Amino acid sequence: MPDKNSPVAIERCDVLFRGGKVVDGSGTAAYIADVAITGDRIVAIGALSGIKADRSVDISGCVIAPGFIDSHTHDDHALLTDPAMTSKISQGVTTVITGNCGISLAPVVPLEANLPSTFHLLGDRAGFRFQDFGSYLDELDKHPSAVNAGCLVGHSTLRLAEMTDLDLPATEAQRSAMRERFARAFEAGALGLSTGLYYPTARAAPTEEVIAIADVMAASNGIYATHMRDESDGVESSLEEALLIGREADVPVLISHHKVIGPQNFGRSIRTLARIDRATAEQRVGLDIYPYIAGSTALDPERCRGQMRVLVTWSKQHPEQAGRDIVDVARDWKCHPVEAAKRLLPAGAIYFMLDEADVRRIMAYPLTMIGSDGLPHDAHPHPRLWGTFPRVIGYYARQLGLFTMEEAVQRMTSLPAAFFGLQDRGVIEEGAYADVVVFDPEVILDQATFDEPTAHSSGIRMVFVNGQNMWEKGAVSAQRPGRALRRER
Repeated sequence: MPDKNSPVAIERCDVLFRGGKVVDGSGTAAYIADVAITGDRIVAIGALSGIKADRSVDISGCVIAPGFIDSHTHDDHALLTDPAMTSKISQGVTTVITGNCGISLAPVVPLEANLPSTFHLLGDRAGFRFQDFGSYLDELDKHPSAVNAGCLVGHSTLRLAEMTDLDLPATEAQRSAMRERFARAFEAGALGLSTGLYYPTARAAPTEEVIAIADVMAASNGIYATHMRDESDGVESSLEEALLIGREADVPVLISHHKVIGPQNFGRSIRTLARIDRATAEQRVGLDIYPYIAGSTALDPERCRGQMRVLVTWSKQHPEQAGRDIVDVARDWKCHPVEAAKRLLPAGAIYFMLDEADVRRIMAYPLTMIGSDGLPHDAHPHPRLWGTFPRVIGYYARQLGLFTMEEAVQRMTSLPAAFFGLQDRGVIEEGAYADVVVFDPEVILDQATFDEPTAHSSGIRMVFVNGQNMWEKGAVSAQRPGRALRRER
């Protein structure tokens, strides 16, 4: 905590926030102080009544915190096609991590007219136009969005670039080509490698294939993030595989959107978290979670046999069915839900497949970060795209008392900043980048629902990205101060 009585070296600033409660991202107790911004940096914190400011804002009764870092997104293409990024800015997010689940927009230009369905998580084929990962990062700099972006390289994307049949393991020559392609991307500034071993695009890949590529990052500051091979009955063996890859490649492991799927597995998070805890004694491990009991991804007809509720989010063949339950679509079409799902493909869906007790247990674990895992191209998206971060603070911290507000903020600021190596972000301290959110701690809450998934959250007063005011009075600014956050070498 700064000494509020110490002399301040500056005489003026661009923006002065007065009288707010500083939640600095460290997890320690909040305190009352003024915060000054000049350019893209925080320049002073304390009793700053003597400083002149171009704009002075009284935020008494509100919290000022670091801008939230969304540790798991699929915003790769949205950053270029929807640079306002209102779904993120409106909930206080100032930085997104892209390229998750093995699917990144670069480095690949697909040869085939039709993309494998998994790649539609990022949009249509036209978006995949970057043969070189550095060119994609340059494009983010040339045409910036409202938020910063740190980018992973997808293993499935590497496979698509170097293989003609994704239903097979890669040959030695293909592994070598993927490794070389990834090395160029890593050198260009990618934060690491992601896999989606659950998906058909990578299901045939053996553990050794992933290790051979991840090994490019050995003993560096790169990250291996994984949508594990199985989050249902095989969740524990899949966790062992993820940890093994981290050890063999000598890289930190991030377990993406950690969950245990299906009633037969409810409660198994007790064992998975205990295993992660043991693993941290010998390797660096992190995990993230979205705060809902439903997930969302491509529509899988095999999941439409009545074992869970399935809500359609988009369909290329029948776009009018977005937002409807698969059982209702099937009833109208007078067929089984599995057949209805097949007619909708390619399509996306929301699956109600998790247990609230597991969600809370995983979220309460000290190493857990927060990632929305939202799909911005869905016609009827999962509400996590718009409501994740206010939900964690307003519902899980304030209403349920799962952890303190300070701990909630730490999970979505300094914890991911440190894990991904984002220098001078995720904290309110002098010299840090001015990524800042101001919110009302008594009001902040998600408003997006499964029926109305794009509603703005309540309680977010102001959001600054690199010192620029991006959100105020419920509207996003026309400025685009976001930056591509390249890996620190």
